Amino acid sequence: MSKFEFRLPDIGEGVTEGEIVGWLVKPGDRVVENQDMVEVMTDKATVTIGAPKSGRVAELKGGVGDTIPVGEVMIVLELGVPEEPLDAPAPTPAPVKAPTAAPAAAPKAPSLDEGPVASACGDIKTSLPGVELANRGAPSGDASEERPLAAPATRRLARELGVDLRSVPASGKGGRLTREDVEAAHARRSEAPAAAPATAAPAAAQKPLVLARGADEERVAIRGLRKRISENMARSKRTAAHFTYVDECDVTALKAFRERLAPHAEQRGQKLTYLPFIVKAVVRALKRNPKLNSLVDDAANEIVLKKTHDLGIAVSTEAGLIVPVLRDADKKSVLEVAADVQRLGEAARSGKIAPEDLGGSSFTITSLGKLGGLFATPVINYPEVAILGVHEIKRKPVVRGDEIVIGEVMLLSLSFDHRIIDGDVGAAFAKDIIAALEEPDLLVLDS
Repeated sequence: MSKFEFRLPDIGEGVTEGEIVGWLVKPGDRVVENQDMVEVMTDKATVTIGAPKSGRVAELKGGVGDTIPVGEVMIVLELGVPEEPLDAPAPTPAPVKAPTAAPAAAPKAPSLDEGPVASACGDIKTSLPGVELANRGAPSGDASEERPLAAPATRRLARELGVDLRSVPASGKGGRLTREDVEAAHARRSEAPAAAPATAAPAAAQKPLVLARGADEERVAIRGLRKRISENMARSKRTAAHFTYVDECDVTALKAFRERLAPHAEQRGQKLTYLPFIVKAVVRALKRNPKLNSLVDDAANEIVLKKTHDLGIAVSTEAGLIVPVLRDADKKSVLEVAADVQRLGEAARSGKIAPEDLGGSSFTITSLGKLGGLFATPVINYPEVAILGVHEIKRKPVVRGDEIVIGEVMLLSLSFDHRIIDGDVGAAFAKDIIAALEEPDLLVLDS
């Protein structure tokens, strides 16, 4: 018999680590090649990883909730076990998942294909065959035992923030440094008086707030997608200098335009909502204001101007918010955009969103649809520099010429990274979106 160490494979662009959501096998189980073994959550999606070889599970490395860097051993298999033939996979047990609280009663999230809104969907699960990485070494920079124990992503964050890991107390399992350790060290250094020595102890007020435990409460671990959302939102607010611009848009003409086109779209088997028009209006405005179609590379101190127009469409799920990406939105007609939006929504709702449909966006559209309220201050999908929030269309009095009439009015909330986007640039961008939505014929002329 021989042992095979299976390491967490590279499962997506920019993914450096994954959190174990649930084991589908246990020590002693026999597995066959490609049999599902473990569910792993990354900052992009949940993937199910299959066995690279047939054998018997000897050891599991890590439990539910543990974070595993890419290239680190996840499971050890015994190969060549002289037992009954492995001619079929054993029944896969239900995944062992971390306990979660029962969701509170809330209004049902509107569907992505019901106007300019985000769609509700279940957990995202993507099949990924096992990848043989037994001979792959440890991640670069982690080999020296004299260096602090930390994941590659944690080391990269430390480099970006200028934090010396050797001076940071570790709070993770087995003495591992976590992102929170690095961020806390950076915050202490930033808030400390200039004259204070580097080794000064942090003030008591900087210690994490510890809430007393009561008998009339329930505690739920922040993990999985919710943990990723928490980290990404905190990083965005901590890094980007947010400012929000709100304006209203009279979409009376757009409503009539959509109603005229909807029957023709239905004849082609396509439902036509407002969202494709909003997407095309955003693309038109991005072309007129190319600085908005960019990313910030803080490590290199550079602005990355994108030549493609890949728009993130925020989607509400039971686990939290994800952002599937509508690729090459500038090269597609309104009907093609509608088809892609519908495809992404259906894939998300069925739990079959593909990894290639996640990540790499340069601008994001988010919406609460019929729950949209008056306006909001959306958080930028970092490292992008702007985000558009779309709100409910309401019948309101509007002035046309010298008359007050009832119009169909929608409020738009746009947040910008003020480090990159000046106020007048952000306002001009918003006005370009509004102009196209108020005169939808412009979308035909510019498409």
